Amino acid sequence: QVQLVESGGGSAQAGRSLSLSCVVNGNIFRVNRMGWYRQGPGNQRELVAVTITGVNTTYGDSVKGRFTLSAPGAKFTVHLQMNNLKPEDTGLYLCNAEVEATRGIPRDYWGRGTQVTVSP
Repeated sequence: QVQLVESGGGSAQAGRSLSLSCVVNGNIFRVNRMGWYRQGPGNQRELVAVTITGVNTTYGDSVKGRFTLSAPGAKFTVHLQMNNLKPEDTGLYLCNAEVEATRGIPRDYWGRGTQVTVSP
């Protein structure tokens, strides 16, 4: 069984920094893609950052230049560093990954989410 385990987040004032981490646990053959989305008060889900393993990383327009997605070296783990936070960054941050538990059968998985709240 595959699980996405998120950590980090919390509250911060505008201009400050927070970080998030996500680990994919379980019986895994390969992780093809990992990243973060966020869900605001209107429940619309938007891209924060996603990395395609060994290829590239894409950022949402609203976070470019402020957020950095990295793979710190631990297997099946991504780290999101969020700098110069703005109140509009507030939301539920959800880790997402495309995982092959069985070779050649990719499936999409979501974490339960971690809340980020930025005050003015």
